[in-house]
Amino acid sequence: MNDQLFERFLRDVSMRVTELTDDDRLWVQERTELLFGGDFVVSRSEVHDPHKLPGFIATEGRERVGLATYCIYGGECELVTIDALCQYMGVGTMLIERVEEVAREAGCAKIWTIATNDNLDAQRFFQKRGYVISQVRLGGMTKIRLLKPNVPRVGYYGIPVRDEIEFEKRLDVAPKA
Repeated sequence: MNDQLFERFLRDVSMRVTELTDDDRLWVQERTELLFGGDFVVSRSEVHDPHKLPGFIATEGRERVGLATYCIYGGECELVTIDALCQYMGVGTMLIERVEEVAREAGCAKIWTIATNDNLDAQRFFQKRGYVISQVRLGGMTKIRLLKPNVPRVGYYGIPVRDEIEFEKRLDVAPKA
């Protein structure tokens, strides 16, 4: 086994994904404030408090290395937030797989999430995992800024933050016995 494969093996063995606990809630709130400019997020004009939602924490040893929060309603699952503190190590994939698993168990026919037009890394991430663009809300960030005025006007790679891009993935739901 070469060194890279061995390092990946060790990382996979030591990385765990567990349900959010009450002890994680303050950390989730702090991460949300850091990433989204406040302790809440907005999608489809709905306000979510990620620190109050169900979700998962990825840990490597004692360190938190990622989180995902979700909301299930109406036979659908919204992936509200996903955050991998270290990219290209499988953290995001492990988290999204767990959320998809919960959504299937709840009988959801699809899972969906939103990224902004500047977040090219998120767009790539979701599409590589079978998500398709289902809606584009041109100028959607203008409406969100009415609720969250501190949303930046310029985002990743110097791209103006203007639009919401919605991604969805159809889920195979096993019939209940």
